[in-house]
Amino acid sequence: MLANPALMTKAQPEDNVSIIFPSAGAQVTDKDKLIDRVDDITDTVDRYQDVIDNLTFADYLNGYPQLKAAAGDMANQLSDLRGNKANATAGVALAVTVPNETLPFAFITKAYGTAHVRANVADSDIAYLRAVADGSRIPVPGDEDNLRSSANGLAALVTDYGVSVAHEFSIAGHPVSVGVTPKLQKTWLYNYTASIYNYDKSDINNSRYRSSDTGFNVDAGVATDFGENWTFGVTGQNLISRDIDTKEVNGYRDTYQIRPLVTTGLSWNNGPFTLAGDVDLTETKRFKSEDSSQYAGVGAEYRVLNWLALRAGYRADLKSNDTDVFTAGLGVSPFNNTVHLDLAGSVGKDNTVGAMLQLGFNF
Repeated sequence: MLANPALMTKAQPEDNVSIIFPSAGAQVTDKDKLIDRVDDITDTVDRYQDVIDNLTFADYLNGYPQLKAAAGDMANQLSDLRGNKANATAGVALAVTVPNETLPFAFITKAYGTAHVRANVADSDIAYLRAVADGSRIPVPGDEDNLRSSANGLAALVTDYGVSVAHEFSIAGHPVSVGVTPKLQKTWLYNYTASIYNYDKSDINNSRYRSSDTGFNVDAGVATDFGENWTFGVTGQNLISRDIDTKEVNGYRDTYQIRPLVTTGLSWNNGPFTLAGDVDLTETKRFKSEDSSQYAGVGAEYRVLNWLALRAGYRADLKSNDTDVFTAGLGVSPFNNTVHLDLAGSVGKDNTVGAMLQLGFNF
């Protein structure tokens, strides 16, 4: 229902009010362990600066061994950082659904975000530090002002406040459910661009790097059953395109793209077994500086007991810009199915891990 409002017409006759709180999930891909490496190089910079500040005539006579070692460590760490990046996504939702035979409706609040961190290493910095390390150059005051390597952290947080309505129509004698969710959409963008030598990820939330925008958008969905076992659906999220600019920081600005995401899905249900698959017909856009993705996924559920279901799935990026992931989880529905607890985890290449939790109540 959070993805396709048309599915609200599938509520059982005995259902009165359904509450989902919370529905939350997150996934992180950090192949190069960039976040830790940026923290490490900050420590190395402090040691390098401390050595420079405390140089003595004895160091000159000995050939500056500590200075050379510190400069060599910095050069090696910068070299390892070249091209490194990390990505994270997260989301949380609350929904209150009131089913009925005429016009079921729901109040929905969703917040979802994406973050992207990348290292921009200047070759001139590495060359300078290598020269210090091999003794061909001695640092002089002002050299630090010529170091150009930086790290860029981009993040977007989108919050939707909407009301979903759905209705079942008869088209040529065939039932078709249609749902729509008009929504107010608040977006916060973060552009934290700073020297890699004093980068502090906790600063990304500083108002200096934050901008916001408020607008209107709409989701829609269609669903229909074929026979007793098949359900087909199409959803369209964020049907109104929007481009939102970040603040300009240190000469850098990016644009977050909100674009229609159209997904088609098919499920088969027979007794304790359910199989489902979905394919995005449009791309998932993010910041303009990032590559887009287009996903396809399959999943299966086996209901072991009336109150216990086991699940597994796989999701792939058809454009190969995001990591493919395997998922596994379970659903528990105690107290005569009045409480629903869903737990899942995901894992993939490039040090990708994720987790999801959803808690629901039927009254």
